[in-house]
Amino acid sequence: GSGGFRKRKHDNFPQGQKKEEKENVNPSSPLMTSFKLFQLELDTRHDKYERLVKLSRDITIESKRTIFLLHRFTSAPNGEEILNESEIKLDAVRRKIKQVAQELIGEDMYQFHRAISPGLQEYVEAASFQYFIKTRSLISVEEINKQLVFTAEDREETTNTTSSSQDKQPHTWSLKVTPVDYLLGVADLTGELMRLCISSVGNGDIDTPFELSQFLRQIYDGFTFIGNTGPYEVSKKLYTLKQSLAKVENACYTLKVRGSEIPKHMLADVFSSKTELIDQEEGLS
Repeated sequence: GSGGFRKRKHDNFPQGQKKEEKENVNPSSPLMTSFKLFQLELDTRHDKYERLVKLSRDITIESKRTIFLLHRFTSAPNGEEILNESEIKLDAVRRKIKQVAQELIGEDMYQFHRAISPGLQEYVEAASFQYFIKTRSLISVEEINKQLVFTAEDREETTNTTSSSQDKQPHTWSLKVTPVDYLLGVADLTGELMRLCISSVGNGDIDTPFELSQFLRQIYDGFTFIGNTGPYEVSKKLYTLKQSLAKVENACYTLKVRGSEIPKHMLADVFSSKTELIDQEEGLS
């Protein structure tokens, strides 16, 4: 009838004929050989992508632990011990990044960039945070990339390979942080500097918030030069950066105007309550 389903052309062929066609396919034909090679290449690429995702997750976790450790710098009796311990942790992170560099030998990094980008951003944040605590300045992307040049130590990576493959493998690996990953890591750094400001006020350090305010203002001015012409992720981070700058400037205002009348042990409570009010106002707006 008119309301019935229309038969498709291939439905006219009996089921037995379809099975016979499948059985007649020659597995050693050039076409099947080509598709098997395609399958092997895609499976290899997918496996490598998953390995890179896991490595990036490990890099992110270890970098976060380094940042948490560095936040103890202001309250620790011996800050040098914290910096030395953080250097050990960052070396462990770089060993993970070395594995990423080895996975990308002979590959186009940008094909796997989405897998490793979160870990690289977190590493930039941790490395720049440590660099700021040491030097009170911002680490450059060139300096970060210098730290990500690796050499084979005692051929430990090639012990299970043949001598011919050892000769073919390079003994130096490097992984370059892209400008976008660097900018995103620096944007996240501003949030850690804002937290450093809060802990400094709580410890009675009145000079650090003013240093942080000037430093964050310079970073914010640099990001405003990029504006909406840069990548979407960078412009999205600009709002969070502005929030961090406003909180630090509010702390400096409180210290300058009311610092003499508020006891040092209460400054952190006053500052924390004011930052909560800023968050509430921004949420309402």
